[in-house]
Amino acid sequence: MTFYDLLVFVHVFSAILGLGPGFVMIYIVTKANNLTELKHAYIIRNRLHIFVMVGGTLLLITGLWMGLLHHYLFQQGWYVTSLVLYLIALGFGPTVLSPRSKPVKALLEKSNGEEIPPEYFILSKKLFFFERIENTLFLIVIALMILKPF
Repeated sequence: MTFYDLLVFVHVFSAILGLGPGFVMIYIVTKANNLTELKHAYIIRNRLHIFVMVGGTLLLITGLWMGLLHHYLFQQGWYVTSLVLYLIALGFGPTVLSPRSKPVKALLEKSNGEEIPPEYFILSKKLFFFERIENTLFLIVIALMILKPF
């Protein structure tokens, strides 16, 4: 096994461990029936986010490293497009998702009882809209990596 093969191996495992949990994060919280379940779902979601961050970082590092080892990749449309889309998706975290998740977290912290506050549904709908866009970008990147269409 060459070093490049090892990078590919780590890259694929990073995609599974990093992106996989990201695709279920919305589903976990949408199945909560009361405030206690919703708060617990967000605790689980935050724990899964650690896998997303570590896997996502390893994906970027190994992907760039493979490009540095095989410079021709930077001339491949699928590689450059994947990299650009991935960086856009990563930028979603601090610029788009974080400002929309902070009010949700604040609302859950101050809420009591078992009824989910109506404001939560409005805030989460906006957050999940952008999370779905991010997931779509990641799916496009995965498809480009597999198919290498151009």
